Amino acid sequence: MAAGKEPVRMLEELRRVHGDGVYPGRSDGLETPLWRRDPFSILIATVLSQRTRDENTRAAADSLFSELPGALEIAAADLEEIERLIRKAGFPAQKAKAVKEISRRVHEEHGGVLPADIDVLLSMPMVGRKTANCVLAYAFGIPAVCVDTHVHRISNLMGLVATRNADETEEALMGLFPSELWRDVNSLMVRHGQVICLPRRPRCPQCPVIWCCDHGLAADRK
Repeated sequence: MAAGKEPVRMLEELRRVHGDGVYPGRSDGLETPLWRRDPFSILIATVLSQRTRDENTRAAADSLFSELPGALEIAAADLEEIERLIRKAGFPAQKAKAVKEISRRVHEEHGGVLPADIDVLLSMPMVGRKTANCVLAYAFGIPAVCVDTHVHRISNLMGLVATRNADETEEALMGLFPSELWRDVNSLMVRHGQVICLPRRPRCPQCPVIWCCDHGLAADRK
């Protein structure tokens, strides 16, 4: 990390601008989903969120849980029905198979209660470290850094880290921030990436943390 970055100060400035940020199942950091935010539902919603927009995740999760509210109901449903309900999230066939299998395992192997165990989470279909960490952080309140495309891109763009992949970024960010802020890294950087640090055309003149961003300072000097 370059000198003078002050990562904790940077995160607090993002909180001042963006509030609490964006969490799984919330499209703008303000809306509350129609379904209950228990660990199992958050896991399913996070799986549905892969490779789609936030509003599509919200619509698909609302549709699914309004008709199939829990692991037992989803596990017993036909794949075609699950595909129909989650279609707005994209890749319905692939996601329906994963959602049904996750539901079956939670129901049959864990008594319908998703455990707060990263090894169990990582054993589920379509669950990698980002999804597992999101569930640990947002469903169980366990400190974890969730590294999605926004977090990996922005932390490297700023010069907070110099990493090649999400796993390296996760490890580096865990060393930069105290554990009580790990969850906030994802929620605040995601919101920042949605409204200011856009992937194709970052709005550097509007950035509240340009003072610690390598890309923003370079652009400002041109």
